[in-house]
Amino acid sequence: MQQNAPMNRKARVVILKTGTTYPDIRAQFGDFDKWFLRGLSDDLDITVSNAEAGELPGTPEDWDGIVVTGSPAMVSDRADWSENTARWLAQAVNLEVPVLGVCYGHQLLAHALGGDVGYHPDGRETGTYEVELLPEAKSDPLFQKLPARFPAQLTHRQSVLRLPEGAALLGRNRFEPHQAFRIGSCAWGVQFHPEFTDAIMNAYLKVQSPELTREGLDVNSLIAGVMPSPDASSLLSRFSRFVQEQIR
Repeated sequence: MQQNAPMNRKARVVILKTGTTYPDIRAQFGDFDKWFLRGLSDDLDITVSNAEAGELPGTPEDWDGIVVTGSPAMVSDRADWSENTARWLAQAVNLEVPVLGVCYGHQLLAHALGGDVGYHPDGRETGTYEVELLPEAKSDPLFQKLPARFPAQLTHRQSVLRLPEGAALLGRNRFEPHQAFRIGSCAWGVQFHPEFTDAIMNAYLKVQSPELTREGLDVNSLIAGVMPSPDASSLLSRFSRFVQEQIR
């Protein structure tokens, strides 16, 4: 993190954009970066960097906070841009720059730090599902004031199969044992999507409907189960406050 920062300045946060959403959803709701910009605080000085296109924004210490988006890509494919981003994130964690990785970002963070990522053995998780917090979350800066159980939006086929050594497991559910973790003092990964609204989740299920049907999932039931997820979404404002507090 930057030292001797001017008083009352805005924290500098970079969003590493690791992909783009379905065209129909992008036309209706905008792309991933827009959803994060909506959820993060206006008190931050935010830059978007297209990691998928090979853009890495300087060095991690140039930033007060880093957010890594979801992606239709797969971490296990180990594309050059993804592996370069993973190495950059490992540097950020070593320098104690606050990081929040979401979905692909969660998996990439785990991979960067020595965890294992691959396809979930039971297939896809998509829709609104409950996340259960574990005892470690009670003292966590981001999770400590959240309820023990809360709904969250999810859509993924790959997962963190093994956490990095030393990671603190913060949340899970019946399908996904690694819904949230922290590594070190200020780097978090969440498999669920705090940037999704229930409208975006509905749109995903409708776009995915042919694939879900082929996979034996009940699309109508999944759509009927979508609900707002304000506690999950609050992680973006919580992370914003955490980052801003670190420079004061």
